[in-house]
Amino acid sequence: MPIMKPPFESIPAVDLTDGFTPQMLKDGWGIGGYNEKRENMYTAPQYENRRNIHMGVDIWAPAGEPVFAPLEAVVAYTANHNQEGNYGGTVVLKHLVGGRTLYALYGHLSLRSLEKFGPGEDVEAGTVIGWLGDRNENGNWHPHLHYQLSYRDPGEADMPGVVEEKDREKALRIYPDPARILGELVSQR
Repeated sequence: MPIMKPPFESIPAVDLTDGFTPQMLKDGWGIGGYNEKRENMYTAPQYENRRNIHMGVDIWAPAGEPVFAPLEAVVAYTANHNQEGNYGGTVVLKHLVGGRTLYALYGHLSLRSLEKFGPGEDVEAGTVIGWLGDRNENGNWHPHLHYQLSYRDPGEADMPGVVEEKDREKALRIYPDPARILGELVSQR
C-alpha cells in the first residue's frame, strides 16, 4: 500500500546534499533521501548548525495531498509542533511488522490532520491519515511529508528528523531505512 498516490515512476529523486530549491521538483513532486547529509537546509535555532544527517524520507507534493497508512496501525501520538523549522502537524502510528513493533512519524501535515484520529484509535491499511500542510502550518517548509521509522517508542509525536554526524551510527540503529515500508517508492533512488 503506498503512502501517497502519485504515479510513483515519475517522482524524481532529489539530491539535497547542497540544499533544496523548489525547481528540483517535477510538477511539485520529489523524493529526498534517508541518511543523507544535507548542508544549508537546517538553519532554525534548534538545529544549532550541527544537525544535518536526515533520518527519514521526504516526499514533496502539493499542499493538501492525502497521506495514507501503508499498513494496519494504531495511532500512538499526535501533536502540532508549530515552531519555525519543526514538523507542524505530526502523527505517529504504531505498526507491527514481522512480529516487531515499529513506530512511523508523519511530519509536516495540515492541522486538520490532527482532528482525523486520536491516540489509541485503530487505522486500517490504505486509510487517509492526513494531508500535507502548507507553509503556515508545517513549520514553514515547502510542502512535503517527512516519513521516519523508529524501533523505539518515541514517547510523543516527535523524533529527531536530523542528527549530528557524531550521532549518525547510533541513530541508524534506532531509525531504520523507510525503504523497509516504502519499498519501490524509494528503491529507485
